[in-house]
Amino acid sequence: MDEKNKNQINIDLPENIADGIYSNLAIITHSNAEFVIDFLSMLPGLPKAKVKSRIILTPAHAKRLLRALRENVQKFEQSHGDIKDNDINEGFPIMGPTGMA
Repeated sequence: MDEKNKNQINIDLPENIADGIYSNLAIITHSNAEFVIDFLSMLPGLPKAKVKSRIILTPAHAKRLLRALRENVQKFEQSHGDIKDNDINEGFPIMGPTGMA
């Protein structure tokens, strides 16, 4: 196996996941061992949101995700201009540590 193919990953994307899930709200919590990101969908004018997906990450993977998101937002803005943002924290609350199970 040559060096170029050595770091490639074969990824299987099932049909039921390929469509994706729309989210316009996320809640991030953490403990000393993991980060939990709940992606929600909330309709305008309704006080109730439904969790559509939950992702649980180790702290190291959360940091890698943060770095990857930062790099991708920078690349997007270089190509398409600045992303307009009314309130940097609107729609994505960040909560402190949660109880441990």
